[in-house]
Amino acid sequence: MFGDIMGMMGKLKETQAKVEETKKRLDTVLIDEESNDGLIKITVTANREIKSIAIDNTLLEDKEQLEDYLIINLNKAIEKATKVNETEIAAVAKEGMPNIPGMDMFK
Repeated sequence: MFGDIMGMMGKLKETQAKVEETKKRLDTVLIDEESNDGLIKITVTANREIKSIAIDNTLLEDKEQLEDYLIINLNKAIEKATKVNETEIAAVAKEGMPNIPGMDMFK
């Protein structure tokens, strides 16, 4: 029994390391979001860090419209990045879960 616990602990540490590696890799996964009319383009990482924002000059004439574009498109980019992030982390975590009786809800 003690060996089983030690084996599970080792597996959990290994999984934790894989999750950390995945988080680092997600810093390099870029998500692009563009407004329907192409007036604003946003790039974020899968870890939800904004990398770039490109704004068409026509939006600079209307502060309210620019703010609306930023809010809408930043939220879309963050939503996409969150989905990628959660999917990748969950896949690594699920793969490394030890077989603990009664804990098969994660499989």
